[in-house]
Amino acid sequence: MWRTERLVLRLWEAGDAARALDLYGRWEVARWLGAQPRVLADEAEALALVERFRGRSADPRFGVWAVERADTGVVAGSVLLVPLPDGDGEVEVGWHFHPDSWGNGFATEAARAAVAKGFADGLPEIRAVVRPGNAPSAAVCRRLGMTLQGRTTRWYGTELDEFLLTAGD
Repeated sequence: MWRTERLVLRLWEAGDAARALDLYGRWEVARWLGAQPRVLADEAEALALVERFRGRSADPRFGVWAVERADTGVVAGSVLLVPLPDGDGEVEVGWHFHPDSWGNGFATEAARAAVAKGFADGLPEIRAVVRPGNAPSAAVCRRLGMTLQGRTTRWYGTELDEFLLTAGD
């Protein structure tokens, strides 16, 4: 667990399943995720997702963390720092936030903390992959100082915009 000015980044917990369902059960969030986007159907799927997120945090360098508002204790979303699937060791930073938390700078704040953690742990570069048309996420990439590398189909089985940030940037 670690903190930013307004957020607590921590492991997802079983007690967060209802909020995970409310977040990942919304098309306006899920439509940007995965090769074949779909919403979560029920709390059992949400609990399974929470367990997958916890499993991705087994290596302390990486994880998918709940982003909790320090002022309210409400989970605003997720931030992730994980190896890209089918890659050659490339690591991505990503974020998924509930619509009730959009427009507050939480994604940028949480992603900035995850990037700082990655670089402190020795990563030479970090990528973000964004589905074309997801202007808010592309804006977060730009606020993080990331550079657009172009379109790729290398990861997740779909066309994505690839952004890159190196430790020296």
